[in-house]
Amino acid sequence: MKSVHKEPWIGDIPDEWNLKAIKRIVSTKVTDGPHETPDLEDSGVQFISAEAIKNNQIDFNQRRGFISQELHELYCRKCKPQRGDIFVIKSGATTGNVAYVDVDFEFSIWSPLALIRCNQRLAFFKYVYYVLLSDVFRKQVELSWSFGTQQNIGMGVIECLKVPLPPLPEQQRIAAYLDASCTAIDTAVAAKRRQLETLDELCSSLLLRAITMGLHERSETQPTGAVVLPQIPIGWRLGRLKSVASIRYGLGQPPAELATGVAMIRATDVDAGKIRTDKLLRVAPEDLPPDRNPYLKANEIIVVRSGAYTGDSAIVPAELEGAVAGYDMVVTVTRASPRFVAYCLLSRYVLEGQLLLLTLRAAQPHLNAEELGSVLLALPPTRKEQEAIVDFLDTKLAEVRRIALGIETQIATLTAYRKSLIHEFVTGERRITETDVQRAAAQRGFDNPCPKG
Repeated sequence: MKSVHKEPWIGDIPDEWNLKAIKRIVSTKVTDGPHETPDLEDSGVQFISAEAIKNNQIDFNQRRGFISQELHELYCRKCKPQRGDIFVIKSGATTGNVAYVDVDFEFSIWSPLALIRCNQRLAFFKYVYYVLLSDVFRKQVELSWSFGTQQNIGMGVIECLKVPLPPLPEQQRIAAYLDASCTAIDTAVAAKRRQLETLDELCSSLLLRAITMGLHERSETQPTGAVVLPQIPIGWRLGRLKSVASIRYGLGQPPAELATGVAMIRATDVDAGKIRTDKLLRVAPEDLPPDRNPYLKANEIIVVRSGAYTGDSAIVPAELEGAVAGYDMVVTVTRASPRFVAYCLLSRYVLEGQLLLLTLRAAQPHLNAEELGSVLLALPPTRKEQEAIVDFLDTKLAEVRRIALGIETQIATLTAYRKSLIHEFVTGERRITETDVQRAAAQRGFDNPCPKG
């Protein structure tokens, strides 16, 4: 038998299951960390916030810092995390993301994290954690969150969110089965992510080798006297970007952003050589400066001027000719192959060897036209040779990207299957037996997968 529920976020659940508000299944009132900003120390007790919740786990390497033992003891009067507690991010871009505590050492949390401690006689924490990973929880969060400067959910809202709750032994079986199944999926996904990292490194190495040494396996080299590129092939020259290109700024403070009009490319649209077009904003032509021509041409290069992605760049494709640049810089290459220069700007010897050093001088990374123009490039003597290198890279990198796309598709399929699996079991669409748990555990080599009690 199925119990029918009219809430928009869940369908039918088994008759013997209940829908319980979180506040009905906890041993202590849902709480959060301190709302004050503590003085951070170089050592002491680890202090974490929302950024430490990564891939539904707590990454202590992403801690805010350390606080003193005295301050930790003060904060513990309100909230003292322990093994089995569940955290829910309650404000910011990652609102609704969750993790659980699987360590025994002491640490403190900040106010963006809400702490849920299950009453072990009513709710098994790992089962509740899986519910909070599912759409059953996510849809409730999205129906309930409010917006100020950012999305958030209040403590009272979290307490009233509901969990489909089977009898405790079944909760434990579901959690054990999902532990085994999700571990297998996560292991496969991790292996595929490592493959993507290897392919990224291959792309980076192919790019660096081609644009600094050419296409010959054993090019004779000449010294340059420069630290960044001490050797380049004979016949090549080391020149500054400004010797082959002009650099101008984009609109600066952009005019009013509209849903229609001239496409405007911003830093967030630039992604490692490509310009994403899915979120382009637009400006009215009459709002553009009349004293200069702001329109982009194909094969000009956008270089991010400020922020976390300073120095990232992308060449303007033909379909975006006539767009405008926002705050960032525009490189117009006139005395070399624009595509070759675009590849140079994406390489390690430019990004890490030169641009990174230029942007580390300020608290907020920033790059100006003079600094960008001073960047050294290794330049083959003719455009024909430059274009041959570009054609080689286009072909080789496209091959690698096709392989990477296939792996990304596999990861997406596995991730969707994991999500579907969790949903099916925490809503009772699929039921689990002790035999199922033992079979899944045996496949993963687990012992005693179900806790007693």
